[in-house]
Amino acid sequence: MGFWTDLLLVLLGMGLLFGGGEFLVRGAVSAARRFGVSELVIGLTIVGFATSTPELLVSVQAALKGSPEIAIGNVVGSNIANILLIGGFTALIASMVAPDGELKRDLRVMLASSALILPAAAWGAIPRLGGLLLVALLAVYLYAHFRAARHANAKPDSADGPDTTAMDPLWRSVALVIGGIVMLVLGADWLVDGASSIARAAGISDAVVGLTVVAIGTSLPELATSIVAAWRGRPGVALGNVVGSNIFNVLGILGATAIIAPLPIATRFLWFDLPLMMAISIGFAAVLTAGDRLGKTAGGLMLAGYAVYTAVLFLTPM
Repeated sequence: MGFWTDLLLVLLGMGLLFGGGEFLVRGAVSAARRFGVSELVIGLTIVGFATSTPELLVSVQAALKGSPEIAIGNVVGSNIANILLIGGFTALIASMVAPDGELKRDLRVMLASSALILPAAAWGAIPRLGGLLLVALLAVYLYAHFRAARHANAKPDSADGPDTTAMDPLWRSVALVIGGIVMLVLGADWLVDGASSIARAAGISDAVVGLTVVAIGTSLPELATSIVAAWRGRPGVALGNVVGSNIFNVLGILGATAIIAPLPIATRFLWFDLPLMMAISIGFAAVLTAGDRLGKTAGGLMLAGYAVYTAVLFLTPM
């Protein structure tokens, strides 16, 4: 493809990403109001899991092609990007604060699920039985979440401000959610393809393209959706999206991929990437459970931290 075709793909991809994020947020918020479920819960489940679709597709495809080790880097890198990059951008737009008690359980699940990778890394691989266990834990988590939501009345999410979103008919909410997911997947794919072609034509190596365009590309749906949610005054959806995506990445994506093919874990993940992911997750959870707001200053520091992490990846032999 020529330069202008690639550029068109990039622009169309960006448009689809933010359009899909708008549709997904509108449909999910409307569905939350209709079923009496808090927007944070919707962000943790439907939005958080839906925006992790690219990571799932990349990891499963890698396993089917005989390269399951790619899934580890995909999940660990995405979880770090979700907190530092996406959380940072969201905090710059609208301060994030956890509703009292509502998110603490999910933050603990996020930390516990992330910690499960450490013994597997020490062992050297995640076997098929381990994958089944991860998927089973995800099923239990989802069942507990929706069971609790069904038996509890919806509570106003103080972090999201007043509810000004009109309630759409159920069929329209479902259509918006499905349409938003499709647009997010297509947008991420087109943007990555176009940007990769432009980068290679400019003489940038495949390794650099993979570490930047492709790695961040699988997190673009989360980024677009969280930014749209923050702009619409729904930081609770954005916060739930980050936490829910990180839970699904470990339990759902690694679990499903390990069932297809056992996942070998390289030594470098054990001494650098996994401990860093855990440290970032613990710090993120500690700030939110303490009731502190993540505002513009915190958002700037998180983005700076992600820039440093990316620089280390470039400078450290892989």
